[in-house]
Amino acid sequence: MTRRTTSEEERKLFEQTFKEGRPVKAGMSKAPAKKKTGASRPSGVNGATQDRLKRGLIEPDARIDLHGMTQLAAHRTLFAWMTTAHQRGLRLALVVTGKGNPRNDENAPWMMSPHGVLKQMVPRWLNEPELAALIAAVHPAHTKHGGDGALYVYLRKPR
Repeated sequence: MTRRTTSEEERKLFEQTFKEGRPVKAGMSKAPAKKKTGASRPSGVNGATQDRLKRGLIEPDARIDLHGMTQLAAHRTLFAWMTTAHQRGLRLALVVTGKGNPRNDENAPWMMSPHGVLKQMVPRWLNEPELAALIAAVHPAHTKHGGDGALYVYLRKPR
């Protein structure tokens, strides 16, 4: 690899900048900094707890199954249940939503009606301000607790 030689103009510019004591600006601009989104907020649990959740080593304090409920009934039930669980001082709740359409088969007979609505809506509901204030973190459940059809909701300590 050969070394590039500096031109006389570059050398003079360097000497002048060095005498002034100001930083040299790079010729190429850096990429703009990425803005943080709401999805990248801190998880609210420490690394050890997060690892234990991923491995399914923590047993949930309570469980709610929203299978078979309409969207309206599930929303009301989830809101009331999460508020009560937080007031009781529970820390880890398991919210079972169901897997929806795991094969993404649009032509399947069960796809004639809306399917997997709760799996899509529950994370949105948990981000609503009233519930988000009670929640430290939300993670997908381990396989032994429902896998893709369930969520761990780690609640904040009551004040």
